[in-house]
Amino acid sequence: MSPGLTPPDNARDDAFGIDAFTLDDRLTLFHFAAAEKRHEYLWLLRAFDRGRANYQVLLHVSDAATLVGRLAADHPAAAAVGNVQPLLDALAEWRVLDRSYDGTRAANLAEYRNRHYVYQFTQAGYRAYRAVEDVLGAALEDAQLSRLVFPDILADLAALAVANDAGDAEEVYRKLGRLDSVLNEMAQRAARFYLMLGDLARTNDTRPEVFLAHKDALLSHMREFTAELGRYAPLLAEAVEKAAVSGVDRMVEYAAEADERLFRTPAARLEDWRQRWAGIVHWFGEREHSEAERLQDATVTAIRSVLALLRRVTEARRGGVSRESQLRHLAQWFTSCVSDDDAHALFQAVFGLGSPRHIAVPYPDPELIPGRTSWWEAEPVELARTLVQSGRAPSLKGPGRIERNDAERARLRAEQVEEQAERRGAAAALARDGAYGRVLDEAETRALLSLMDVALAARVPVTRGIAGQTASGSAHGVRLTLVPTGPGEAFTTVRTVRGHLHLDGLRLEVTG
Repeated sequence: MSPGLTPPDNARDDAFGIDAFTLDDRLTLFHFAAAEKRHEYLWLLRAFDRGRANYQVLLHVSDAATLVGRLAADHPAAAAVGNVQPLLDALAEWRVLDRSYDGTRAANLAEYRNRHYVYQFTQAGYRAYRAVEDVLGAALEDAQLSRLVFPDILADLAALAVANDAGDAEEVYRKLGRLDSVLNEMAQRAARFYLMLGDLARTNDTRPEVFLAHKDALLSHMREFTAELGRYAPLLAEAVEKAAVSGVDRMVEYAAEADERLFRTPAARLEDWRQRWAGIVHWFGEREHSEAERLQDATVTAIRSVLALLRRVTEARRGGVSRESQLRHLAQWFTSCVSDDDAHALFQAVFGLGSPRHIAVPYPDPELIPGRTSWWEAEPVELARTLVQSGRAPSLKGPGRIERNDAERARLRAEQVEEQAERRGAAAALARDGAYGRVLDEAETRALLSLMDVALAARVPVTRGIAGQTASGSAHGVRLTLVPTGPGEAFTTVRTVRGHLHLDGLRLEVTG
């Protein structure tokens, strides 16, 4: 993936254009968004953007005023823009607009000496304006997981390997660039989606109906995405390996050769495309710690969080009424009281604040003291100081103390490491000795069943007698492949300590 570039603190002496903008210059570009007349600045820049779309780049003051007037015909709020001259000067001072001289409109020598100004977007200023517009136009539709891109990524990886073998530099450049942009967009969409889930969880505290209105769509969307990601993850990893076999160095050189960025040296372009390929490998090629696996884990965690949030909302509304409706009914009862005595009686029945509250404090374990024991003989109940002095029940001011059991954690960690080592050893034994012709022990049986779960989760059909159809899955450093048996072989049998596993029309191949 292409890394983000941080603006330099000081521009180089040989820089020009957007590279000449220092860090302070780039931060100054956003002054118009926080100024007192920020709405007028925004409508004026929108007028410049409309002129830019119509290939009207250089604008005089009168041209800018005319475009603002046309914009006000469609958007009445733009009519608030008054005199555009001071606004243009401020935007030019902030370097959002570039101001230059134009003498073509001069009718006499005096007007020529006045040198009329024309304005246009600077490159950095236009990017700052677009960034503000992106924030203003952001919507929930942008926060969604894209599950339909996986077939396109798989096809692009296959085409990339073919183009690299054929020596087609331009096709390699196009496919690598498309893969990089697709993965960037998928990462940004995922980040916005999980932030949206956090906002929705916070909104639930005040408006649970918002969450209830979207819960079904959220759960369905996340389950479909994680199913597609689990299906395509092994296929994408295999496609990345095939593309790497065709020659990574040659692929990167082809892409850098077709790259048309003028102000990048050949070495910089080569390093940039090498980093992009490394990002693709990090997304799908690394089996155990890839970004695809992390994204799938994050989606599963998000599903659990949404279900827990749904349980909270359901429990809060248990009985068919919410806390809000209960308080409304209680307020109606108080309003319907005939006299003050009735209102006081209702208050006492609901809140129970009229009598000494410490009388109703129970023992920490009520079963230790029989109910028939007299108060004179029973042990006294410990009361909190706040309850005795002010009548308020004690409440925690912060999180409770966490009891840490380091010995138990160390024991569980040791068991986990030992179990992982046992699984890896069993998987290595399967790859070395195969699954047939012997009896698999308990560890090898568990490893074999877990590998078959991964292979069958890909949902790739394997038909007996049709060559080339396989389903595979990898875990613990080995790969299991389901291959159709030959015409004369009806089924295969794997003998384990748990019994015999019969595979109808399939044969297992375990490789390292």
